[in-house]
Amino acid sequence: MKPSKPPSPNACAERSKTDDRFLSSVGLHQEVTDHKKRWSVVHDLAVLNCRQVLTLATRDLGIVADGALHIRDGRIVAAGRRAEIEPVLTPDTEIVDAGGRIVLPGFIDAHTHPVFAGNRADEFERRIAGATYAEIAAAGGGIRSTVRHTREASADALLAAGRRYEEWFLRGGTTTIEAKSGYGLSLDSEIKILTVIRQLAASGRMRYVPTFLGAHEIPDEYRGRSDDYVDLVVREMLPRVAAEKLAGYCDVFCEPNVFPFEQARTVLRAALALGLGLRVHADQFTADYGSLLAAELGAATADHLESSTPAALAALHAAGVQPVLLPGSVYQLGSTRYPNARRMIDLGMPVVLATDFNPGSSPTASMPMVLSLAATQMRMTPAEAITAATIHAARSLGRGHELGSLEPGKLADFAIHDCDDYRELAYFFGREPALAVYVGGTRVYKR
Repeated sequence: MKPSKPPSPNACAERSKTDDRFLSSVGLHQEVTDHKKRWSVVHDLAVLNCRQVLTLATRDLGIVADGALHIRDGRIVAAGRRAEIEPVLTPDTEIVDAGGRIVLPGFIDAHTHPVFAGNRADEFERRIAGATYAEIAAAGGGIRSTVRHTREASADALLAAGRRYEEWFLRGGTTTIEAKSGYGLSLDSEIKILTVIRQLAASGRMRYVPTFLGAHEIPDEYRGRSDDYVDLVVREMLPRVAAEKLAGYCDVFCEPNVFPFEQARTVLRAALALGLGLRVHADQFTADYGSLLAAELGAATADHLESSTPAALAALHAAGVQPVLLPGSVYQLGSTRYPNARRMIDLGMPVVLATDFNPGSSPTASMPMVLSLAATQMRMTPAEAITAATIHAARSLGRGHELGSLEPGKLADFAIHDCDDYRELAYFFGREPALAVYVGGTRVYKR
């Protein structure tokens, strides 16, 4: 799996206009505008003494040995050999010495659930003792357990928890996350979660792309009345989310025992009519269930795909739907049914890797751990995995023109990792390799 050839300048300009409209629609345009105005004078920065710079600008990861970055006012001016960049620097350029380490774009985690209260360590212990995920959910645990805690929590408490988890993402070198709601399942609680996500984004330490996931589960008060709950989502939640520009995407957990095909289609069609992009929790447990709906509606992504058949993958490929693979949840649930990444890559699908960070099935914010799982369990090469966690992920979120690679004009989101070679990111697992992380050319984390 390799990055495609960079688009022409004219194509980039047109894509920029399109994505500016997208950013405005989800309330993120101000984030970029504020970033542009951050410096009252031009801020010039150079990162030198890099053993490898992975630009992700070419088919071979764009690896530059003895590389360097030049950044001005938060955007990449040049990424290339140190010998080419160093002579053009001025006495006013701030110098960062990478210490002979590797530099690559910040990871883009395209599937997370980062705002919730409490945890489910008790359910983790029950699963170890033999209880299944479905059994725990049927007994009132799982998502509904987190919903009860999250509804009771204040917005300030959720914000504090979100900042704690933000630090975890940064330690692994992640600079952007797709952030889902879905632990409120009532109008007020879903709005509370999405408002907290907006507050987290406003701090500028990480970028957030918000997704409305009101159709995550049937809440306790609607058990046995799922059609009534879908009506609530469609008639009250979605219009409010769209009117307040709290999300750019809508997601739904499409499974026979959660939101069956027709109910999921109703939610997604309503979201599409309101101008939201579509993402689908698909085929986690049931073959070809959500994937065919994602293909039918032209969703941006189909996420999970552990149970997908070759026919479903072919349908997604034909429809241009990007697969988002979540090996952390397979691992945490004790399953061995990982998505068929190799088939997807052979088809030419632009595979995305993400953590699925959440309190139940995947309590990890570590993209390096996900790279390791992708390599050992899904036979993705380190290069394929890094591509899936950077440029492919950026494109799946409509941010490919701004993020995901280190190319002139793009935002300077990158990490300096304590590695001699990019393959070490997947090879040495269970560690936090990021020494320093930059968002828009500003250092937001240092170990």
